[in-house]
Amino acid sequence: MTTIVPQCIDAKLTRAAIFLEITLKPGEEATNEIRALCGDLSSLERAVGFRDPDSTLSCIMGFGSDAWDRLFGSQVRPSELHAFQEINGVHHAVATQQDILFHVRSTRLDQCFEFVNIVMDRIRDYVETADEVHGFKYYDERDLLGFVDGTENPSGQLALDSTLIKDGDFEGGSYVITQKYLHNLKSWNALSTEQQEKIIGRRKLSDVELSDKDKPSNAHNALTVIEENGVEVKILRDNMPFGNVSKGEFGTYFIGYCSTPARTEKMLNNMFVGNPPGNYDRILDFSTAVSGSLYFCPSQTFLDSID
Repeated sequence: MTTIVPQCIDAKLTRAAIFLEITLKPGEEATNEIRALCGDLSSLERAVGFRDPDSTLSCIMGFGSDAWDRLFGSQVRPSELHAFQEINGVHHAVATQQDILFHVRSTRLDQCFEFVNIVMDRIRDYVETADEVHGFKYYDERDLLGFVDGTENPSGQLALDSTLIKDGDFEGGSYVITQKYLHNLKSWNALSTEQQEKIIGRRKLSDVELSDKDKPSNAHNALTVIEENGVEVKILRDNMPFGNVSKGEFGTYFIGYCSTPARTEKMLNNMFVGNPPGNYDRILDFSTAVSGSLYFCPSQTFLDSID
């Protein structure tokens, strides 16, 4: 019986990451080149990572719904794979579905860059780059709003249980939703620390969660808690800050892995529409979603088998 090895979904947070989203050009040659890359991806990762093993280079590859059908056929496909669905509430979660995601992580940005450059040298003639975001660690795991990000992330076995499909044709696979948020830091920084804390639901300095009596029902960490049958369930976030000083663009690249996209979609609906409707996440008054895609990340075993 074949042992299914997942991609490194649960890799630890790193100091650097590159999020690369691309679209496939038409033609059979482009399809063949991407399929060939799938089979070679793990060996490329080993080659670049071996030069500095302590930097823990990793790469996750995910596929959008249309790209999956084109690359692997539509007869057998992940049952919950679909294009990202826009959400219209008080604020708008836009849909900008792309074909392929590369989520590259390392303690060194130069190593991320080297790996992505090697990959793109292979496929540059067959794809268009939709977006490339270089993420960085900001002090003690904080986002550019000044708060610690990812405090409630699952770890260990809980992370695996939360993110990986347990059986069936796509055992070891995971769904991931990505969104790029731009922050209005001038407006955010005009708020008092106490106002910011009520929007986030945590103390800014200590990261301690506000008590139930002090936390508004539309606090970010209240609306992003998801329950199924009365039990809290998790997604695994690997968000990273990014910024372009000359353009004045600063933000957070949201990336959330889960064994079912419905869980993350419910969280986003709570944020944008509100729970109940109208009781939306006030962080969206200061952070604008400018992209949105949903991908399926098959197991490493699946990728290695592609020729």
